[in-house]
Amino acid sequence: MASVPTTTTSGSPHPNSHHHAQDDESLTPLEQEVLDEYTKVLENLNSFSALLADLAAKPSTQILESLRGLERKTSLVFTLLKASVYSIVLQQQILGDEADEESATGAE
Repeated sequence: MASVPTTTTSGSPHPNSHHHAQDDESLTPLEQEVLDEYTKVLENLNSFSALLADLAAKPSTQILESLRGLERKTSLVFTLLKASVYSIVLQQQILGDEADEESATGAE
């Protein structure tokens, strides 16, 4: 099996790799495909690493403040929903009481 050129974490050939063109010629198609897949994996890992570094750089207080704001809004919506449901239930009870009174007075 031919020697595989080493790469840096950026995916570019390592400065000490030698005879890169000759290595490509001596590889079988399967070996070249495997190397290409490894290159793709390396690129994905580098992208993932950059994303994690970006997330780690954001202060957690900023995230917590955003979550607190969301919690306040959610709490307000929940309170308004409870008030609406209570209002509907109260109206139904009043209408039910009025209907009972009408049927009671009509039966007399």
